[in-house]
Amino acid sequence: MNATPHALRLSARLGVDLKKVHGSGRGERISVADLESAIVAAGGRVASPPPPVRSGKAPRSHTDDSQVPATPLARRLANKLGINLHDCRKSGSLGRVSRDDVLAAALLLDGLPQAGAPQATSATAFETLPMSSMRRAIAGRLQMSKQHAPHFRLTVDLDLDRLLALRKEINSEVPGVKISVNDMLVKACAMALIAVPDVNIQFDEATQSIRRFADADISVAVALPDGLITPIVRSANSRSISDISNEVHSLITKARAGMLKPEEFQGGTFSVSNLGMLGVRQFDAIINPPQGAILAIGAGEPER
Repeated sequence: MNATPHALRLSARLGVDLKKVHGSGRGERISVADLESAIVAAGGRVASPPPPVRSGKAPRSHTDDSQVPATPLARRLANKLGINLHDCRKSGSLGRVSRDDVLAAALLLDGLPQAGAPQATSATAFETLPMSSMRRAIAGRLQMSKQHAPHFRLTVDLDLDRLLALRKEINSEVPGVKISVNDMLVKACAMALIAVPDVNIQFDEATQSIRRFADADISVAVALPDGLITPIVRSANSRSISDISNEVHSLITKARAGMLKPEEFQGGTFSVSNLGMLGVRQFDAIINPPQGAILAIGAGEPER
């Protein structure tokens, strides 16, 4: 029978006698179109073929990727996810594959569903508020910190009687000075960091190394309408409590006015986050990268 292979297979599947079909091709060769036309002319109907099923996955590379320029974090993540670095774009510094490049490749290669916009499930009125650039930056940094910094938490109760007595004495006897409990805790943290220098550090992700500092630069968490910022009291270990108090007050004022310079909030070797004034007894704080530790301070309570 003079018919194309596709026409032969289709006729066998549909049970059509090709002897009754006139071919329009060279040498009256019967094509699929001829077969379908004959079926329609006889009063039948040809069902549309089902759409091809696609896996949604791009082909993977199997070439050795040991020489592909990539950040250490990106290389470790690629190894963990089974991603060949040849399949990644190179949007990082110096033309290297970055962490985000690896995640993008994993999304493409594994066919993971894209997160779409949430759909309203009821008629309840709501307002959509776009995230500010500050909130996006905070979310990205703290998410990365939670994913890549091994957090472990230690909780201790402290007797504040002597600290409160000293604060009362200083505020009553030194003119023009009004220090807070937080000011005193910043000073205490600075002295502790000098006593335990292995905590007074920063972690350098690019070189996988630890930087240990001679002075304690304490970041103080300050809440703003658009997010959170951590201005830094530099060399707090060598400053008096009154000097720390004045510096913290100045930094908070500048932060709320949006006048902080980058060097006044970038870096630091340790952070202090205090929610005690809001009545919070205890909370878990997230390490502020590139630092290695943070102190979460809750409210003081009379001893029971």
